[in-house]
Amino acid sequence: MLILVTYDVQTTSKNGAKRLKKVAKICQNYGQRVQNSVFECVVSSTQYTTLKIELQEVINEEVDSLRFYRLGKNYKTKVGHFGAKESINIEDPLIF
Repeated sequence: MLILVTYDVQTTSKNGAKRLKKVAKICQNYGQRVQNSVFECVVSSTQYTTLKIELQEVINEEVDSLRFYRLGKNYKTKVGHFGAKESINIEDPLIF
C-alpha cells in the first residue's frame, strides 16, 4: 500500500534539529522524499506499523506532529504531480 507521511518537528526546542534528522532518516528507509517534510512510502501492513512505532519513539508529542495518509494499493489513480521535482516510480529499484 502507498502511504504518505508528513511531519512537523519543532527545531527551536532542545534537540529539535536532532529529532528532525532522525525522523527524515527513518522515512528515507521506507520511501522517497517528495517535499521537505513529506515522504511517499510503499509498505506492507507490518512495515506500516513498524514505521509508525519508530517515528513515535523519536518525536516529542508535545511540540512535534506526524500525519499518515493511507492511499491503498490502487494509488496510481489517486496521485497527481505538477511542477518541480520530477516524480519517479517509487516501486522501481533505486540505483545511485
